[in-house]
Amino acid sequence: MSLQPVWQRVLDFPGDRRLVIEPSTALLSSDAGLLPIRQLDECLGLTHQFADALDDPRDPQRVEHTVLEMVRSRVYGILAAYEDQNDHDGLRHDPVFKLVADRDPDGPDLASQPTLSRFENAVTIPSLQRLRDVLIDQFIASFAQPPTSLTFDLDAVDDPTHGHQQLSLFHGYFDQYQYFPAFITSADTDQVVVLSLRPGAVHAALGADDDLEYLVVRLRRAWPDVRIHARGDAGYGVPWMYDACERLGIDYTFGLASNAVLKRESDELLTQAVAAFAATGQPQRLFTGFDYQAGSWPHSRWVIVKAEAHAPGTNRRFIVTNRPGARVLPGPAYDDYAMRGESENRNKELKCDLAIDRTSDHRFLANFFRLYLHALALNLLVRLRRAVACPPPLPTDTPAEALTDEARQRYFRQRRQHDPLGEGQPCTWRTLLIKVAAEVRVSSRRILVRLSRSWPYLDWYERVCRFLESLRPLPAG
Repeated sequence: MSLQPVWQRVLDFPGDRRLVIEPSTALLSSDAGLLPIRQLDECLGLTHQFADALDDPRDPQRVEHTVLEMVRSRVYGILAAYEDQNDHDGLRHDPVFKLVADRDPDGPDLASQPTLSRFENAVTIPSLQRLRDVLIDQFIASFAQPPTSLTFDLDAVDDPTHGHQQLSLFHGYFDQYQYFPAFITSADTDQVVVLSLRPGAVHAALGADDDLEYLVVRLRRAWPDVRIHARGDAGYGVPWMYDACERLGIDYTFGLASNAVLKRESDELLTQAVAAFAATGQPQRLFTGFDYQAGSWPHSRWVIVKAEAHAPGTNRRFIVTNRPGARVLPGPAYDDYAMRGESENRNKELKCDLAIDRTSDHRFLANFFRLYLHALALNLLVRLRRAVACPPPLPTDTPAEALTDEARQRYFRQRRQHDPLGEGQPCTWRTLLIKVAAEVRVSSRRILVRLSRSWPYLDWYERVCRFLESLRPLPAG
């Protein structure tokens, strides 16, 4: 426990009275919102399963900081915007961080930055392989009943590097030295299901076929009859991805880069869209489909083209798909592909809010492990976010996905206002729940955490805690 020296400072305002500032002797924290998230973790066992997958070569008799304690320190630090190891030189004294790591608030301090650095750099390839299974196992366990169909979105994210990390390479398109991590995200649950850290100069789809095949095999072992659909942008629209999906017997929809043949085949549709826009003054959005075989393809595949004409100009996009209904309803098939933009928000959360770009360890494997820590933090938040979600009722009996663009956007705006936690990204959760000051009191009978009654978001905190009271922790072991 760290005790700061006693001091007083006086400020000049409000003028008629002295404004005196001094440190308190009480146990205080600014991150008491981590406690409800820790309760959900206790019920689901996410960090426990994660830690169990890691090797620990240390002598058990001399261990001061367990693997589970260090995993929780890092994961909860990432959730609370302390993504750097250096942050833990201060957080190791924090009473709330001690609580989430299963230590008494007034007990010994948590692991320091050097200890956490040794922990991350000690990771092994077998541990990373087990962590891959942990994410898939947790995804499977998140379903109370076997699903009939699942949709997965594949995407790659640039991760700029600023040091001498192993396999940090220059990528010409992004014009930077970087890593190039890839993710497979569930469109049904928002969880990160498979991830990989790759050198910075590789193709966007490199290894994606292997990752997808591993996932499909694992899922069909649990749910033999589940129908699987994979989506990805044009970076994944490459022959080896089509071949993998067809060999695995799954549906796919990938973006397709434009070329002279595709343009020639869709010129008539674009001309129709331009003519209709000129006649009506209203934006036009037309669809058609045709069989197309590139020179490197063993057979033809169904390609859908979207042609738009509006005031800013024209826009033409292509996708290739084997979905059964795509030949009959090209427009809805394309709209379903466009819905992958929601899964891209998970990558945005990882990159912008949870700082996956903190891959600053020298060892490639250590940075790979960091990626898993950040993904676990997001999955933990996603599970709580979906559990406490309370969306407003739809204006009609029509599903949200089937509403017109304007009606769907209006409903989503209402939902974000009505349900800020269910729709909130990590920055919103930090504002409404995580970042709250608290006083921690320890006695022989209980640990009391006191929040301010004047905190404007106290009702949201109480609502989440009330929901968690209905859950029961997993049994030991």
